[in-house]
Amino acid sequence: MVPVPLDRICLRGLTFFGRHGVYPAERELGQRFRVDLELEGDLSAARHSDRLEDTLDYGKACALVRGVVEGEPCNLLETVAERILGSVLELPHVERATVRVHKRAPLEMELEDVYVEITGARS
Repeated sequence: MVPVPLDRICLRGLTFFGRHGVYPAERELGQRFRVDLELEGDLSAARHSDRLEDTLDYGKACALVRGVVEGEPCNLLETVAERILGSVLELPHVERATVRVHKRAPLEMELEDVYVEITGARS
């Protein structure tokens, strides 16, 4: 049996202030973190019903991201991304998700972007 491809809702550029990082200045000063989410699930019921309860509620997903980014500080972006992933995979209709967490790295060189990307599925 061929698996049915999952539908996807994507959120790009969610931006919140957090205090994540290894260095004391990152914790003291904080900075803006940008998060991209790809939420996947079977949205066929929503396409026919036009009802919010039949789809991936991205408003709830945004609130979960905010809670993690603005919440307890982590040393690593990997940990921030994992906390977000674990939260969004608990939402109804989310079967799989990809999380990207971006930040300005405290490096003494020009660098356009640093991000961590992780993907996981509901167990």
